[in-house]
Amino acid sequence: MIDYEKIAISPETKLGKLLENFPQLKDELISISPAYAKLKNPVLRKTIGKVATLRQVAEVGNIPVAELINRLRKKAGIGEEYSGKSGKGAEFEKPKWFNLEEISKRLDARPIIEAGGHPLEQMMKELKNLEPGKIYELTTPFFPAPLIDMVKSKGYQVWTEQADEQVIKNYFYKS
Repeated sequence: MIDYEKIAISPETKLGKLLENFPQLKDELISISPAYAKLKNPVLRKTIGKVATLRQVAEVGNIPVAELINRLRKKAGIGEEYSGKSGKGAEFEKPKWFNLEEISKRLDARPIIEAGGHPLEQMMKELKNLEPGKIYELTTPFFPAPLIDMVKSKGYQVWTEQADEQVIKNYFYKS
């Protein structure tokens, strides 16, 4: 029997902790957005679950945080409604600084992630060597919200575009 007092379902709840306490919510998440279909992969689920908060998961699915939280609470049998900010996720409009010709380094992180690894250490090392005015391209199988938040906090500008259903291009700019 699950002790529902163990975990609150809030924007700052880690995805892994949520699914550990409410495993039935995996199917609910997958039904909410096609972006969550990758949660079927246990390696990706474990990797993403360690770092992603539900706020970041909402960004990935491009749905309001309140809507995600309330659907998960309802499915988990927690009646209390969340009424926090319900803004949508990331900005996807191409920024003025973006120019394909300025990409000086690329990392396709899909094989790393699919093998259960995390590209953070390699990417941060490469970003430190990025020249001002240049762009770093990171290819991932999903929107890496925790990683993007961390890189933004270091002063980089970030833009993300979905190349196709399985490919997300993330661009980091150093001014």
